[in-house]
Amino acid sequence: MTERLLLSFQALVLALVLAALPATAQTQRSPGRLSLPEGTGTSTANRTADFIVALVNSEPVTNHDVRQRLRQVEQNIAQRGIANAPPRAELARQVLEQLINERAQVQFATESGLRVSDNDVDQAEQNIAAQNQLGRDDFRRRLASEGVELNRFRSELRQQLLLQRVREREVDSRVRVNDADIDDFIREQQGGGGDLSSLELNLGHVLVSVPENATEAQVTERQARAQRVAERARAGEDFATLAREFSDAPERSNGGQFGWRPATRLPDLFINATRALSPGEVAGPLRSLAGFHVLRVNDKRGGGGLPAANVTQTRASHILLRPGPQLSQEAAQARLNEFRQRIASGQASFETLAREHSQDGSAAGGGVLGWAAPGMFVPEFEQVMNRLQPGQLSDPVVSRFGVHLIRVDERRTVPLDERERRERVRALVREQKLEEAQALWARDVRARAYVEIREDPQP
Repeated sequence: MTERLLLSFQALVLALVLAALPATAQTQRSPGRLSLPEGTGTSTANRTADFIVALVNSEPVTNHDVRQRLRQVEQNIAQRGIANAPPRAELARQVLEQLINERAQVQFATESGLRVSDNDVDQAEQNIAAQNQLGRDDFRRRLASEGVELNRFRSELRQQLLLQRVREREVDSRVRVNDADIDDFIREQQGGGGDLSSLELNLGHVLVSVPENATEAQVTERQARAQRVAERARAGEDFATLAREFSDAPERSNGGQFGWRPATRLPDLFINATRALSPGEVAGPLRSLAGFHVLRVNDKRGGGGLPAANVTQTRASHILLRPGPQLSQEAAQARLNEFRQRIASGQASFETLAREHSQDGSAAGGGVLGWAAPGMFVPEFEQVMNRLQPGQLSDPVVSRFGVHLIRVDERRTVPLDERERRERVRALVREQKLEEAQALWARDVRARAYVEIREDPQP
């Protein structure tokens, strides 16, 4: 799989509906439920009391439109564990504003000649199916089982693609970041300009306690135990399992998970050790009066800050089979399961099977993909890879490129050089500029549209 740095469609539309809400947590899909674009919902439920709530350049927005989008937003709020969501009536008004903005932007895109072809929609649907580890037919059956009408789903998909394209053309292509912008950002962060009050951290925690009157030998033994936990966590072992086995902290029963907490409610020791880390990185052991702490950054939001000085890289290998007229996706999965069993039993080596069967440029090298930093593979591949321990084989994994058998060979944490750090800062600055530019552009499009609010939506 040599195609890298590709964004998933889901990532493109993830923030569209919740843009008006407070900062949200990382999405955690409930087991067994499809991950779909925002706004996709059932076409038959709750059609009562439908009426026009707004006009956008003579195009109506109905109460039914608001209620469908509101249900999807509420599902996301529940999945993300947002505690400070607004009341339902206020949320409905925010959803209406989002729908009005989207209608105005879609109209602007259409009038300016932008189009989304059926092939584009097909590819986006295939990408979402792959992220849900399903073939296209199975994906559509799951849509139907969850009450999602296919035509409406594809219509929403087409609209989101159109919105993404018009924003790319009108905003993204015009945002520039120069060296002076990077230098200014670095000076601001190094001077303490990062807003700690807005920083929130989602941490995993292992405490190896040290008795108050511990001997030097006891302290040394506890420190060594914490060091082993940190090393195993950095090697990719499941942090929750390590916490349940080794932690003396109250949150041990919860896999060591703090959940989202403002930085102002965490000890300075924890903040100073994790503020510069990226999600997935591990800090510690850290010494306090209570003992030795090992921390894993699950996620972070707000607060700005410089990118981490280190990055965790993974060296992985894979065998790729591409479904086609002669090989269905199900047959590809069955064949890779057979390969997995042969490798596990010692009947064949991974490298030999990769050279003989993998339909990818890495086949000649035994399937080796080389060292990869986070974000270099498509999400459906990387998410599975990140859960594997070194030496472990995955089950067959469906991606937009085909079906993979993945093996993680090794992990390491390496320092970023100056050029790499500046490129990461460039990405942060560009993201900030994009957010500001898109907000200004959206307000301008809205201001030029004729908008008539007829009634408050009834959720």
